[in-house]
Amino acid sequence: MSEEQVEKLETPEQADSKPSASGKKRKVKGSNRLARWFREMRSELKKVVWPTPKQIVNNTFVALTVMTCAAILIWALDLVAGEIFVAIITYIPRLIGW
Repeated sequence: MSEEQVEKLETPEQADSKPSASGKKRKVKGSNRLARWFREMRSELKKVVWPTPKQIVNNTFVALTVMTCAAILIWALDLVAGEIFVAIITYIPRLIGW
């Protein structure tokens, strides 16, 4: 966007105020703003491409599989780290001669 286009963009305050017949700006009531927000939200939701039930099942299966693999990996690393820690704790006293 060029600087001219950026300057022409309205701020939220400018968008919410409209000129009256006398040329003075008046504030739009809060209920109008809320209604506009809901209209815009509904319009945006119509643009969303929703997944099919088959895609939902497939994506859920993939997510659960990845989480299960990650849990198994973390469990295995924790088990190995615990065994290494126990081995070090038992080896050091023997090395020192306790």
